[in-house]
Amino acid sequence: MLYITSTGLLTSDPRLKDCMQQIHQAVQESVGTAMMDQELFRKCVGSNIVLLTQAFQRKFIIPEFEAFTSLINHLYYNTQAQKGGKVANYIPQLAKFSPDLWGVSLCTVDGQRHAIGDTNLPFCLQSCVMPLEYALAVHEAGTEQVHKYVGKEPSGLKFNKLYLDEEDKPHNPMVNAGAIVISSLLKMMDYLKKMAGREYVAFSNATFQSEKETGDRNYAIGYYLKEKKCFPSGADMMAALDFYFQLCSIEVTCESGSVMAATLANGGICPITGEQVLSAEAVRNTLSLMHSCGMYDFSGQFAFHVGLPAKSGVSGAVLLVVPNIMGVMCWSPALDRVGNSIRGIHFCQELVSLFNFHNYDNLRHFVKKLDPRRQTGHERNKSVVDLMFAAYSGDVSALRRIALSAVNMELTDYDTRTALHVASAEGHLDTVKFLTHTCKVNPNAKDRWGNTPLDDAMQFGHNAVVKVLQEYQSIYTHTLMPEELRSDMCPDSTMDTEELKSMEALESLV
Repeated sequence: MLYITSTGLLTSDPRLKDCMQQIHQAVQESVGTAMMDQELFRKCVGSNIVLLTQAFQRKFIIPEFEAFTSLINHLYYNTQAQKGGKVANYIPQLAKFSPDLWGVSLCTVDGQRHAIGDTNLPFCLQSCVMPLEYALAVHEAGTEQVHKYVGKEPSGLKFNKLYLDEEDKPHNPMVNAGAIVISSLLKMMDYLKKMAGREYVAFSNATFQSEKETGDRNYAIGYYLKEKKCFPSGADMMAALDFYFQLCSIEVTCESGSVMAATLANGGICPITGEQVLSAEAVRNTLSLMHSCGMYDFSGQFAFHVGLPAKSGVSGAVLLVVPNIMGVMCWSPALDRVGNSIRGIHFCQELVSLFNFHNYDNLRHFVKKLDPRRQTGHERNKSVVDLMFAAYSGDVSALRRIALSAVNMELTDYDTRTALHVASAEGHLDTVKFLTHTCKVNPNAKDRWGNTPLDDAMQFGHNAVVKVLQEYQSIYTHTLMPEELRSDMCPDSTMDTEELKSMEALESLV
């Protein structure tokens, strides 16, 4: 079980329920320590074989999960040092939280889980419920019906401003006016529990009563919306407001909130139950609006610096979605001047500084950022295959592209043969010249049979290649070898990058 949990799966994962029951039953029936023989193993994993095979083969979206979470923990502790801000005090139930509370939980689209800090303390969603509310409305009523009553544009104003767009509609569903109108369209709330994979979702009646007692501005917004006929025909404004207050008073933890975010990241399918909770259309529209309107008056800055859909609430929550990868819930009650969690914002910024999660990060040519989706062994294997095939084919252009991608040109295959071995055996003179004079690879490398590239060229009678290799061996031994040894045999350090680039430029002109 230790190996399974190291991949990010929790033993409480609903998908592992049968497996855990079988193990528990085996322990109960055994005398002393239960031994996992082949028959018992098959019995335990039989109903979960697909999921467990993915785990054992590290086929999840983040294959090296332990390494990834250690970096997340590092970001968490760095962010914990952020001080300042004030806890929201306009509602007594919010004011009671300590500004020192800080938790981060994440859930990937494969159901890998990680939590650190105060992740089991319940807190109210507040405005974080708005994207969930909107997604449910679109799922039930459709995009066209919902946007008869609410717009799609950022307002450029405070979230609780008494103001409508030029069509007398709330600007978007992420401000109070828009959320109140959306409330009048909704009938079911079971969706929230489905989105959280049936994990902790509760209702805080004390917060609800506080919201009603201190909700004068929201009542004013409600009457203004009613005057402008923003509600659907037959809708009860007071009932919609009550429902809106109830939604803001829904309680989650960081852990259940991260599953909600992961459901959005996974196209509306809850990653730990496999249930289709929301339509793809609802998720797409929701993420688009979260990206442009989700962070109060900081939305533009957040979209610029973080580049990911997110929604904040005055409880200190930040619900962050990394599409097709994971959902994150950050919670720290200390807020900045516009109502966003100081630590939550800082964590999101640091996350995209370390990983290539920003919507517009280049996934092919990034240099400084990490990609946790990459399988290290798989990448090396692909590089070896590409390198050997290019050498076998005599494809100098392909070799040049590989070299410019900072691939080690001395990578070896299962027979410890290098690209120079292969090119020499095939008699590709131009390829041999490129690998030696441009890439400056080691000509003395030996394969599993003890042969050098020169031995291969001589064996197959490629005299022109033999001559080039003999000349290069002399140059390498007298000029390059000492430099290589001083730099710990690093082949990349001797590669003439400028020459490679100039050759590439010349090739493009031909």
